[in-house]
Amino acid sequence: MTVISRIILLFVLLLVDFYVFQAIKLVTKGCNETLKLIIYYSYWSMTVFAAVIMILHVFIDSSKWNKAFATYSFAVIVLTYLSKIFVVLFLLIDDLIRLVKYISTLFQSRANTTTESGNVGISRLEFLSQMGLMIAAVPFFSTIYGMVRGPFRFEVRKQKLVFSNLPTAFNGLKIVQISDIHSGSFLSTQPMEDMVNLVMKQNADVIFFTGDLVNNRNDEMDEFKTILNKIKAPMGVFSIFGNHDYGDYTSWNSEAEKTANRKNLIQTHKDLGWNLLLNEHIALQKQDDMIAVIGVENWSSVMKHPKHGDMVKATKNLPDVPFKILLSHDPTHWHHEVSEKFKDIDLTLSGHTHGMQYGVEIPGFKWSLVQYVYKEWAGLYNKGKQYIYVNRGVGFIGYPGRVGIMPEITVIELSNA
Repeated sequence: MTVISRIILLFVLLLVDFYVFQAIKLVTKGCNETLKLIIYYSYWSMTVFAAVIMILHVFIDSSKWNKAFATYSFAVIVLTYLSKIFVVLFLLIDDLIRLVKYISTLFQSRANTTTESGNVGISRLEFLSQMGLMIAAVPFFSTIYGMVRGPFRFEVRKQKLVFSNLPTAFNGLKIVQISDIHSGSFLSTQPMEDMVNLVMKQNADVIFFTGDLVNNRNDEMDEFKTILNKIKAPMGVFSIFGNHDYGDYTSWNSEAEKTANRKNLIQTHKDLGWNLLLNEHIALQKQDDMIAVIGVENWSSVMKHPKHGDMVKATKNLPDVPFKILLSHDPTHWHHEVSEKFKDIDLTLSGHTHGMQYGVEIPGFKWSLVQYVYKEWAGLYNKGKQYIYVNRGVGFIGYPGRVGIMPEITVIELSNA
């Protein structure tokens, strides 16, 4: 985001603040002056804090901030403005009603010359302001709850998939998929240890990691290497890069420093004992049967995320095998290229969306705002015989919590009947 765009964003948010403040003044008009001042100062203190953080972000790279301060300061901004959106919606409804009444009054005034112009003003509907503030309290408190209880409530989600072309020797193959660790967001090692222990309890035959090991820099992994290298599986651990693994969302002193960071991250995957696939493939053999695992670099069709993935390169000289698994971080790759041009890919494993870390999931129903950007955003989808599973991620980025969309460890069992 450029400096100009950040200034524009700050201006828009300040307009939102002044707009919402009108509702607060209306609802508190009956309070005593001391209580009013406490409410007003509390409201504007949050606003000033958010503005200061955004201004600091323009001049100081946030990846160089204290990790806890960066994490929770941005959480305050999310918390503040997510709630205000709901108030704004009710105020817009109120203003629309006032506009209709105002226009109606004008016509009545012209028809009746005795009407005084002072009667034309239309006051706000207090109940709409009250309703907006009450509904805004739901995301406000749920977001706080998600920060306290949600970020590391890892869920194991199990999925059985049947493919008629799966070789007999691989019948019953147990896959564990994890994604989006975002090690730079972990403030202590214990949650990472809990995640690894849960992964290992699944007794997988093979483990796949589908990108975003870090937020920005390889050194985020320094305190977690000895934990993540405990992830093992009989047939191996295979990994790919996600959009955050390229260091595109932070500043570098030089292009050479950025390139060195990428090389160091590649070495980190090796140090963990993970087989990093960068537009490459590998054949897994069991008895006399083989399947292929293909790993591509990040490929995205939205939000200017990097598009380094190369399916042609990744599948070059691919053995003639009956079953193929693709690891591709961003699910838009499957939607826009894989399912259209590479019909021989049976199963794609992706991550990236996190389910936005905020939504609703109950049996038979799931919803998140992220679904309006990503058609495939959490769980299993298919086009004909081709399937994609989108992992909800085990880490977080930005908002340090989870509401409704819990961090996920996926267990997929493959069958041929």
